[in-house]
Amino acid sequence: MRSFHLVLWSVVFSLLSGATANAEAPLAFLQPVKTDHPQDTLRTFMTAMDTFREAKAKGDLKTAEVAMDQAVQTLDTSRLPEVLGLDAAREAAVLLKEVIDRVIVIDYTLVPPGDGSLEVISPWRLKSTEIMIHRVQEGDRKGEFLFHPRTIARVKSFYEILKKRPYLEGSGQGAGYKDPWLQEIAPDWLKKDLLGLKRWQVLGIFFAILGGLLIRRLSFLLGRLALYFSKRTKSQLDDRIVLSTKKPLSWVVASLFWFSCLHLLQFDGLSLSFLTMVVQITLSIGVIWTFYQLAGILADYLHVVVDKADMSLDEQILPILRKSIRIFVVVFGTLVAFQNLGINVMSLIAGLGLGGLAFALAAKDMAANFFGSLMIFTDSPFRIGDWVKFPGVEGTVESVGFRSTKIRTFYNSLVSVPNSEIANASVDNMGRRQYRRVSFELGVTYATPPESLEAFLEGIKEIIRANEFTRKDYFHVFFTSYGPSSLNIMLYYFLKVPDWSEELIQKQNINIEILRLSKSLGVEFAFPTQSLHVESMPKEKKPAPETKAVEKLVKIAKSFGQKGEQAKPQGLSIFVPPSRG
Repeated sequence: MRSFHLVLWSVVFSLLSGATANAEAPLAFLQPVKTDHPQDTLRTFMTAMDTFREAKAKGDLKTAEVAMDQAVQTLDTSRLPEVLGLDAAREAAVLLKEVIDRVIVIDYTLVPPGDGSLEVISPWRLKSTEIMIHRVQEGDRKGEFLFHPRTIARVKSFYEILKKRPYLEGSGQGAGYKDPWLQEIAPDWLKKDLLGLKRWQVLGIFFAILGGLLIRRLSFLLGRLALYFSKRTKSQLDDRIVLSTKKPLSWVVASLFWFSCLHLLQFDGLSLSFLTMVVQITLSIGVIWTFYQLAGILADYLHVVVDKADMSLDEQILPILRKSIRIFVVVFGTLVAFQNLGINVMSLIAGLGLGGLAFALAAKDMAANFFGSLMIFTDSPFRIGDWVKFPGVEGTVESVGFRSTKIRTFYNSLVSVPNSEIANASVDNMGRRQYRRVSFELGVTYATPPESLEAFLEGIKEIIRANEFTRKDYFHVFFTSYGPSSLNIMLYYFLKVPDWSEELIQKQNINIEILRLSKSLGVEFAFPTQSLHVESMPKEKKPAPETKAVEKLVKIAKSFGQKGEQAKPQGLSIFVPPSRG
């Protein structure tokens, strides 16, 4: 039993030792790069590149990347164009190692150290070469010894001259770099330079573009085939998805093909950075476009779900939801695209934060309108289609956006009212009325007999009761005053109708019934004029007004009531109103 415990503890100890060793190994890469004098810089560079070559051969890409970053820190890349980025620096490090191992085996005792035993000259030149290390005079790395920018700029031409020369004995045997296989099999006339590239690369770009366009066309045709099969299904959702995304997805497929061509054609330097940027932009546009289309389909699907579930979501929320989803897709997709292009998105956002005060001052009206739109959504003073009155504006609500609300006036003009004004204004929503009030006066002639007048009043009440859209528990029909030229009758009643068009129709129906009633009772409407009336000529008797029997008057008034003989509460049906046609 004791021996078993000894074996167990020995195994645990060995595992812990191995774990500690493995944990400490990466810490070496976290140590600062030594560039205090030429010997440190050259030793750091050569050691890092040897580690890079060995790790790459073993497939240890993480170690290779860390080693490459250490080597890059020994290069002065201050004169490299920013668009080239880290790729150009890494390419320069690989080619520099390839050149050094072909021309000299480093004897570090002959390289100036920092102890003063050898004079440090800046720039210091590697023996019998144009490879120089200099002391940086300005910037963040002032005082450090780095490979000279002129060496970095010329290292590619050095490699072209020396690439056929074998590695020296005792050297690190390069960085594992090989020329593109297409360049090796290409004839000599295609290996010559053209516009900063090899001729075979320029020819490859042409065929890559042609192939990408052909693949895009093929992808588009496959989208049509998918649409053909989707139309055979009962659902229309798959039809819309295929129809909306077939074009942007064709560009995505073409961009992926072009990405593979970039690696196949082995571009480097500025050409690689530029072409990669172009393809990434194309791919990003295709992806953003695809999700933008899908966002619209998602919003329409939510609209259908809301209609089927009869949810109490206002119609203006769904258009805003559609816009919000699409804006999110565009903004998020653009940020991801910037990140893929090497732009530090967090620094960009931080920069926007630093300018937040200036932006807030410049966009205070925009912010006020945005919060006004939030008030409209939460308080819901109106909905799309409502007839509303603002100070100076009256019409029907067409749409509600983040900045403004669009009102279609009764002149058919379109007025955009900022949401900040709506939030602080009195909104008279005529569309939310439960009942629509109708109030006006009728004037009948003074020659109207009292019996006929009272029958006329009662007949109007019956007309109001007979109409199915009127409020039956509250209305008034009274002989209210003696006017200059008429006996004035006040009509005051309410209509319960869904919209303005129906209101006009029912008002017309009631008015026609009143007109028919007046003809039946012999009641004449008075004109608002003054006239000289001669009751009789001299020696002539004044004719007595014809008076109908009271029973007959009552009968006529009742006949205009509900289910009466002369009642036509829905009009004479001579024509159909435009809103019902």
